[in-house]
Amino acid sequence: MQSFVSGGVSIAYVDHPATGPDKGEPIILIHGFASNHQVNWDNTLWTRTLTQDGRRVILLDNRGHGQSEKLHQPAQYTTPLMAQDVANLMDHLEIERADVMGYSMGARITAFLTLAQPARVRSAILGGLGHHLVDGVGLPLHIAEAMEAPTLDALTDPMQRMFRAFAEQTKSDLLALAACIRGSRQTLSADEVGRMFCPVLIAIGTKDEVAGNPHQLAAMMPDATALDIPGRDHNLAVGDKVYKQGVLAFLAARP
Repeated sequence: MQSFVSGGVSIAYVDHPATGPDKGEPIILIHGFASNHQVNWDNTLWTRTLTQDGRRVILLDNRGHGQSEKLHQPAQYTTPLMAQDVANLMDHLEIERADVMGYSMGARITAFLTLAQPARVRSAILGGLGHHLVDGVGLPLHIAEAMEAPTLDALTDPMQRMFRAFAEQTKSDLLALAACIRGSRQTLSADEVGRMFCPVLIAIGTKDEVAGNPHQLAAMMPDATALDIPGRDHNLAVGDKVYKQGVLAFLAARP
């Protein structure tokens, strides 16, 4: 991996060239909470799918995750700050405009980036985040408490255990993740979402109990499409073939 400094924070990233005929349309992928670029995008074969489709694929580890710098203050994890990390990476790589796809927390970051710098986002793909972008603040605070528990065995709540086990599996900095949960609880208003004028695809598993409704969010936007991923929950939807096929079709059809 390579790294650069964004607002004083070291951010790790990977820049993959297209393996198929290069369409000249880069795409930036932003992973979810407690994950990293490899778990979210490489292990699910997204990177291969998109590079074979002729796209330059840029992946970063969000601050506090993967090989990026670990910070322990909630104020260092606001969603606008993490969206600015992506914009700064585009500056670093001299990319003026790109498609951007985020999953879960990464989708929230994508939405904030799209609103803040609309000229730089050709299209936005929001995976695992529906109308909770507007009326939800992300994962509940007790997930932060799960990160601070002495051990996984000390937890009994199923959601707390799931996220703590995943964080341990990805060898995450647990205190950094707790700070991230507490700091990244920003929403967008319906009016703000209505000013996301680029093409938007909202892709969510039909058994996802975390994301909120994709159709409700799509209805708030000028140019958005909802994609239901049949029979998949929040975790299993990430690598689903319906999701991949839907994204490739969306990218091929958007201006």
